[in-house]
Amino acid sequence: METVQAIKQRFEIIGNDPKLNRAIEKAIQVAPTDISVMVTGESGVGKENIPRIIHSLSHRKHGKYIAVNCGAIPEGTIDSELFGHEKGAFTGATSTREGYFEVADGGTIFLDEVGELPLTTQVRLLRVLENGEFIKVGSSQVQKTNVRIVAATNVNLFNAIEKGKFREDLYYRLTTVEITLPPLRERNEDIHLLFRKFVADFAHKYKMPPLKLDDDAVQLLQKFRWNGNIRQLRNVAEQISVLETNRDITLATLQSYLPTEGTNLPSVISDKKKESDFSTERDILYKVLFDMKSDLNDLKKLTLELMKNGTKVQDINPNLIQKIYGSQENESEIDFEEEPRTAVMTPATREDNYQIQDDNYLFAETIEEEEVLRLEQKEIEMIKKSLEKNKGKRKAAADELGISERTLYRKIKQFDL
Repeated sequence: METVQAIKQRFEIIGNDPKLNRAIEKAIQVAPTDISVMVTGESGVGKENIPRIIHSLSHRKHGKYIAVNCGAIPEGTIDSELFGHEKGAFTGATSTREGYFEVADGGTIFLDEVGELPLTTQVRLLRVLENGEFIKVGSSQVQKTNVRIVAATNVNLFNAIEKGKFREDLYYRLTTVEITLPPLRERNEDIHLLFRKFVADFAHKYKMPPLKLDDDAVQLLQKFRWNGNIRQLRNVAEQISVLETNRDITLATLQSYLPTEGTNLPSVISDKKKESDFSTERDILYKVLFDMKSDLNDLKKLTLELMKNGTKVQDINPNLIQKIYGSQENESEIDFEEEPRTAVMTPATREDNYQIQDDNYLFAETIEEEEVLRLEQKEIEMIKKSLEKNKGKRKAAADELGISERTLYRKIKQFDL
């Protein structure tokens, strides 16, 4: 059995962190077996090294090793990629194709970002894990395969299980052994070693002298959070190697290449938050507007009944009064039964009554116009916000507003936006 140090040299793994060493030890121990392994850790920590170690130390080392990024394959074609398809199985299937599980028979398959697999594909994968059987897309013939599966993910699969996005039975089949790689910020002593390795590689690649950090710059390098982990550190090392003519790097120089605190990889999360807040604000606004419209309609109905000829106040629908003015306790403030009166129509007052009715309809029309104006103003405001947020892209704005692009175009012309 090879030692941890020998494996590090063989696969060019830099670092002496105890958690890193433990992860490599576990990989060495499980390699001779055929059990499934789940590699976990943040994006950029180097999870792809573990399955390579496992395959190279197993009895399958002379078989094929295939790495598949499940998150990079479209949902509509992933079954075909993994399990193959028959000719004519779908549009564009002009010939029979072997899938990765058929090609890697006798070897190892590394499923990176396994948490991104669709549920239907998860069912097929579970069958492969349980009895080594799979069926090509468009076929009814069961085929056998003998592969070792190593999976990796940077998402919390327990949360995915709770949300119904990942099968619990598949999780337990994949995680017979779990190997976790620590984030770079927990490997303080390894950060400078990695940086020196990267700048030496880039100096050789670009044929220039290697960089050298002063003590303050080294301290900053070790204190920085490195949310992008080793991938981000390598990116910074390459930038400085190419752009800096002075090969002695000071604290100030290094700071200029590091994002300010709180800006490391937050843009996607921030945009989603804004979109979520915008959607919530829109829903609340719509609810308030619809409630306001309902209240105005009830008020107009009550006003019409009060002004109708011959209607007694106490004959008005009590449910309507309660809806507008609230509960029974609140109704005591408006005593309709104190002096019941009957509006009687006489020839002398008939002309006045017509005037009252005319005024009533005028009042109702005024309310209607004001209501329409307010709704139009809110509609204009929502359209403007959506267009600004989507940088003038009508299709994206229409999708967000829940209307067709044609309707949005008509609204833009109508309101002269």
